[in-house]
Order: sequence, then structure tokens, then C-alpha cells
Amino acid sequence: QVTLVESGGGLVQAGGSLRLSCVLSGGIFSYYALAWFRQAPEKEREFVASIQWNAESTDYADSVKGRSTISRDDALNTVYLQINRLKPEDTAVYYCAARPTRYSGSYKTAGIYGHWGQGTQVTVSS
Repeated sequence: QVTLVESGGGLVQAGGSLRLSCVLSGGIFSYYALAWFRQAPEKEREFVASIQWNAESTDYADSVKGRSTISRDDALNTVYLQINRLKPEDTAVYYCAARPTRYSGSYKTAGIYGHWGQGTQVTVSS
């Protein structure tokens, strides 16, 4: 059974940085495409960033592009999300997601991911 466990969330001031981590267990990590989504109160879950089996293939939401980096360490079964210059609107629960098979469509779609973590809260104060 594949499980995903996120960590690294917390309370930070606007302008600060965070690095979120997500460890996958129960599967062969290198087989998985991975993504981060977030959900703010009373809002729908939204795509943040994705990284495919080839770590050079990454994608970002416009809201975080240029100030965030998604990366993976296959030796540690871990995917990371670094967000810099945090803004209050980045406040949300951040979820890690994984998909073991290739997909010809967009990796920004939450529905294509079959495995999800429990989420980690990020709160940015102004």
C-alpha cells in the first residue's frame, strides 16, 4: 500500500521561505510522477507544482512560478517543494500526490493522482 507523508509546514512571516517534504513508501519511488496541490479554506484544491520521472520535467502554477522549486531525491523516496517570498495568499493545506503510470494529458489535474498524503498546513502572516 502506497502512503505519502508530508512535513515541513508551519507559520512563517510574509517574505520568508519554507521547504516542504513528502516521503513515499510502499512503492518504487522512481516509477512515480509527483505533485503538490494546496487547498485554502473555502476554496477548491489547486495545483502548485509537478515533477515527472525525469526530474527535468517540472511544471508550476502561475501563482508560484519563479519563487518555488519542486525536486525529488529518488534515493530518499522524497519529493520537495521549496517556496520563497511567501505571501499570505499562500496560506493553505499543502498535499503531496503521486501517480505511478505515464499520462498523456496535464499533470496539473488532481484527478489523475491515485495517492495522496494527509497534508501539511502552511500559514503565512502579513
